[in-house]
Amino acid sequence: MTSPLPQLSIRIVFGEEDALGKGKIQLLERIAETGSISAAARSMDMSYRRAWQLLEALNHTFGRPLAQTRKGGNQRGGATLTPAGITVCETYRRLQARAATLLADELTTLSSLRLPGAS
Repeated sequence: MTSPLPQLSIRIVFGEEDALGKGKIQLLERIAETGSISAAARSMDMSYRRAWQLLEALNHTFGRPLAQTRKGGNQRGGATLTPAGITVCETYRRLQARAATLLADELTTLSSLRLPGAS
């Protein structure tokens, strides 16, 4: 039985404190899917506070909001991605796919070097 290729994980570092990786992208994608920061956080086993901190970090990194919120009340609150947030997610996923394609031979080599049963 052939083991699946290792997965490539990309982290983009913009400076000493600003980075973008799979966790922040997943949070944005879950906000888009659920329409809610709290639901996105729950789906990732993350506190609402931590989700807000990551969202604020993203907003700082890009200098603009990547998600917008609606107040609760009778109209029920929620959140959606801004056009910039959508572009960040799409660009990251394209970058990830291109990198995996370009590095497929190297990933295959690394996979072939693993001993059976290695975890």
